[in-house]
Amino acid sequence: MNEKNNPMMDDTLSITKEFPNLPAKASVVLGFSGGLDTSYCVKYLTIEKGYNVHSVVVNTGGFSEEELTQIEVHAYKLGVKTHTTVDAVKSYYDSIIKYLVFGNVLKNNTYPLSVSAERLSQAIFIAEHVKKMNASAVVHGSTGAGNDQVRFDMVFNIMIPGVEIITPIRDMKLSREEEIAYLKSKGVDMNFEKSMYSVNKGLWGTSVGGKETLNSKGMLPEEAWPTQVTESMPRSIELEFNKGELMAIDGEKFSHPAQAIQHLQSIAGAYGIGRDIHVGDTIIGIKGRVGFEAAAPMVILKAHHALEKHVLTKWQLNWKDQLALFYGNWLHEGQIMDPVMRDMEAFLISSQQNVSGKVFVELMPYRFQVTGIESDYDLMSSKFGKYGEMNNGWSGEDVRGFTKIFGNQTMIYHQVKESVDGK
Repeated sequence: MNEKNNPMMDDTLSITKEFPNLPAKASVVLGFSGGLDTSYCVKYLTIEKGYNVHSVVVNTGGFSEEELTQIEVHAYKLGVKTHTTVDAVKSYYDSIIKYLVFGNVLKNNTYPLSVSAERLSQAIFIAEHVKKMNASAVVHGSTGAGNDQVRFDMVFNIMIPGVEIITPIRDMKLSREEEIAYLKSKGVDMNFEKSMYSVNKGLWGTSVGGKETLNSKGMLPEEAWPTQVTESMPRSIELEFNKGELMAIDGEKFSHPAQAIQHLQSIAGAYGIGRDIHVGDTIIGIKGRVGFEAAAPMVILKAHHALEKHVLTKWQLNWKDQLALFYGNWLHEGQIMDPVMRDMEAFLISSQQNVSGKVFVELMPYRFQVTGIESDYDLMSSKFGKYGEMNNGWSGEDVRGFTKIFGNQTMIYHQVKESVDGK
């Protein structure tokens, strides 16, 4: 093991030297998931630094009640002073996911911003917990190579300015192998084999990182995907939207869209739908690859978009697409608290007033197809004619006059150009 990166050699890097104002026995709040990185943070900060670590897990839809209980038990075994569980599922949807649906947001036309959005929601709740605990510092387990470090730091700097930010994994440039070796040396018992893949599960999809995603070529093996394929027979489903929000599936109504998303995930996930590898530009300027599975998000986004194409005008669609592209990119880069985001959210809400109706989808192994929609707001109404066949709103003479006017300036441009170039 390289001495420079040896986590067991305390004098190679002192967190207290990095943060001289942080006293011994200081209370620090750690955003905790129970995984390798945050488990290391607990053990290192309690044993090597003597801090009182208060862990908080923010559930954005990635944990069952059983898993949350296991995480709490694990946190106390590691040595935290207190552990808190925050249920942020509905808040996560209401404050972020809703607008990703309204905007049909897919980063690089591929990725539904599963982790990007989730981290921002978690950072906000962690910052609130820091205030509640009156903690001296906030800790997160991000590495120095990804986007999460920027998202967490940015939210913390805005919401809790002046509070120290501690990032052991980033500061000591630790590899996963070094973290595992340190935890084993301290008698920590956890599933280290599982830790070879970094899995982040939430309401809006699951990301999967491993050795196969560190290079430009390679696909994750079947066993690395959290949801296994168990369905092989095609299935037709009916999604019902009300003002852009999914509120019913196959006639079953839900009190909150987050519940509808979870139900759809339980159906579509078993088909292996929404698996892919995203290649993107990180906030810090490097390229990165990550695997993800997002059955419910992909089906919802495509179904919602199909409904919009029927009920919105072309200029509503045009401007919404442009704003949504910026909204998604700015959110991806951690700028959820920029007031311009509230302005764009107001536009997105306004655009959804007529986005109500049913969308019909066919599910098949590894793929799906939107087969049609039904809506009272459908602008493809036969009352006004049928495309390519007949129209009830104008005559052929009307079209002749319209096309002359519509192309008039371009016609003038070409005639002037020809007359000048011909001299």
